[in-house]
Amino acid sequence: MGNFQVRTDLALEARESIGEADSELRGVKVDEYYQEEEDIQVTKVTIDTKNAAKAMGKPMGVYVTMEAPAMVEPDEDYHREISECLAKELKQMIPDSQKEQSILVVGLGNREVTADSLGPQVVDNLLITRHVVKTYGKAAYNRENVNLISSIEPGVMAKTGMEASEIVKGVIGETKPDVVVVIDALAARSTKRLNRTIQITNTGIQPGSGVGNHRNALTLESLGVPVIAIGVPTVVDAATIVGDALEKLLNGDSEFDRMKYMGQHRSAFSELNNMYMTGKDIDAVIKRVSFTVSEGINRALELEE
Repeated sequence: MGNFQVRTDLALEARESIGEADSELRGVKVDEYYQEEEDIQVTKVTIDTKNAAKAMGKPMGVYVTMEAPAMVEPDEDYHREISECLAKELKQMIPDSQKEQSILVVGLGNREVTADSLGPQVVDNLLITRHVVKTYGKAAYNRENVNLISSIEPGVMAKTGMEASEIVKGVIGETKPDVVVVIDALAARSTKRLNRTIQITNTGIQPGSGVGNHRNALTLESLGVPVIAIGVPTVVDAATIVGDALEKLLNGDSEFDRMKYMGQHRSAFSELNNMYMTGKDIDAVIKRVSFTVSEGINRALELEE
């Protein structure tokens, strides 16, 4: 039998799942650094070739993963150090980030499902400027350069009857943004990364792909403008939790060996493959994490004088 596949939206985890035998996969470059004082591990995965993209199961592009264990902990300052790191990485990802631009922020997800409400809650905390500049000019902010920030919360297809991509295309047609920034909740394979990781990519996003609920993609090709996607894993496949327990039972064998074992016992895990779990304190966590992410976006989109 082939290896058992546990879904993940994180390129870092997709890279890890290939196994040690393919650690030098051609077309994939991995750079990483650690901010010791802030306890943030940043890993940049760059996929350069179509073969590498096929092996990884991810589109060609750049994926930056920030792992911050403290992100789930209460903090009066909502982890400003993580917001600053996010702002730095996001600025590097946005084309011509130093120039004045029109930027549309899209909060994907279902506000009524807590684990899927990251996008809408991030949008709630953004500094929206487009309507003010259009009405009063840049003098309202006492600045010569101001990005025109607008946002939309397209909801879910079950409530609107429309794909999120259809709604966003319509808004793009009217507002003509230079860049689209999409925020969505993701699925992880490792419970250690749940609510503790932020992924930024210039490849756009396919909503629901991590949980097998594929919707139309939001990408440069589909929307006609550059799309930067930001996501935080808020759910994990139930099979993963069992797999983590297996890893201990298998005396610490590698991730590759664990997945191979699960593949050999596919029938025992198949019923778990459509079940997704989240933490019991997800309400409080989403509130904190969404504010941390929104502050990072606000900082990244604020032009320096």
